[in-house]
Amino acid sequence: MSATTADRPVLVAVSNPDYAGQLVRTASDLARASDSTVKIVSVVVKSHDSPFSVYSDETIIDRYAGNSRRLLDRAIDVAPDDVTVDDAQVVSGSVADGILAAAERTDARALVAGWQARGSRTDAVLGTTVDRLIERAPCDLYVERIGHEANGVDSILVPVAGGPHVRPAVDVAKAIAVRNDATVSLASVVDSETDSTTADEYIDQARAALEEAPGPSVRTESATYAGNDVATELLAVAADHDVIVFGATRQGVLQRRLVGTIPRTVTRQTDKTVVLARDGETVGGSVLRQIRQLLTSS
Repeated sequence: MSATTADRPVLVAVSNPDYAGQLVRTASDLARASDSTVKIVSVVVKSHDSPFSVYSDETIIDRYAGNSRRLLDRAIDVAPDDVTVDDAQVVSGSVADGILAAAERTDARALVAGWQARGSRTDAVLGTTVDRLIERAPCDLYVERIGHEANGVDSILVPVAGGPHVRPAVDVAKAIAVRNDATVSLASVVDSETDSTTADEYIDQARAALEEAPGPSVRTESATYAGNDVATELLAVAADHDVIVFGATRQGVLQRRLVGTIPRTVTRQTDKTVVLARDGETVGGSVLRQIRQLLTSS
């Protein structure tokens, strides 16, 4: 039998106590909107060449994962009281594998993870762990830049250009807006590849998705802008907002398809809170769940 929405938690992966609160708040916003729970996950890495590799996962958690336990306790302490919160310590060969295993095991409806910009890289888009989550997480994924949390949220900017990732983008924008009594602002840019009619259609599609998103209604506004450089236009618009939510885009070579050049450019040049949203169904999440349900019901 398929799990109900309430049975499927919003996972949040934490690794740094300084930023746990930021990610837990976003996960809690999503969980509150969908009447779900939050499960906070910390991964204890057991590499193949580590002396701990001879121990069982249970022994590692019981004897050697004190820092992980303290991190989870701190994350739970900052979680809001109106959301049910659980936690889990996962032992794995890598952080990404541990998070992915937790998402599979819990049939998570969404996963919230963080990344911290450390300068440009040629071998990864956002970092090795986050890249793997973007490519493989079998659920909606929200990647939030840590260390750039808004001091109060009055307005959330959602640039839209069509595609499946608009839906999770407006989901999290609405969830954040509900908690902060903020406005969701939809924006589309007319450039050499997008005419005004298409830009208006993008806005209409996003507005419809926003109305269907879980949670109570929020204030909305929308506008189209014209310019030859989309990133430049969005940077100018972003100055009037507190949070920017991008739906992942399909541009460029394979590794960069799910991130896109525009979100990367804007993120590197703004100090606003930035969330990248990626739809789980486009990465095979529904197929994986169907296979799991078939195996468990046979």
